[in-house]
Amino acid sequence: MSFDETNFDDNGEAPLPEESNNNRTFLVAVGILGGIILISVACLTGVWFFGSRNSASVQQTEVANAAITTATANAVNETVNRAITATFEASILPTATTTFTITPTSPVGVASSTPTPDPAFAGLNGTSIAQTATIGAAYTQAALAALSTVPPTSTALPNTGFADEFGLPGIVVMALAFVIVILLARRLRTSPETIR
Repeated sequence: MSFDETNFDDNGEAPLPEESNNNRTFLVAVGILGGIILISVACLTGVWFFGSRNSASVQQTEVANAAITTATANAVNETVNRAITATFEASILPTATTTFTITPTSPVGVASSTPTPDPAFAGLNGTSIAQTATIGAAYTQAALAALSTVPPTSTALPNTGFADEFGLPGIVVMALAFVIVILLARRLRTSPETIR
């Protein structure tokens, strides 16, 4: 045989080596994988069974806590609203004060050029003292309400996993499909029929 010949057929002179039918290693590996799958299914069933008992009581506790938090927030809001309303009403209602009668007297001194501030508008930028006090009281009550309110925290786990999308039945079906593919691939690879 030289390099110029293009016929590479050996006319059956070199038979293919026979494969042994000893699949013990493969069967052990399949048995281990099957055992792992069965143990996983048993564990998941146990978690589902024992978890479903506690979920009703946890859900009732969460509903009760939400109702208490809502009632507390509503009570704080009502208190703040009442205080702000009372302060506003006090600022717009006339007060019962005694009015002094002005007795005419002759001026003693000469008028000065210094302006006299109006006591009703002694705040900044011409705001009245009553308005400044109302806003200050509202801010104080809002700050106290913010300190006494406990922010809600989430105790639920996120639903962002592979198992959350497909669920337990989907994972079991996929595992069985993979085992079937492995078995079929092994069976087709070791088929005794060869094409001549």
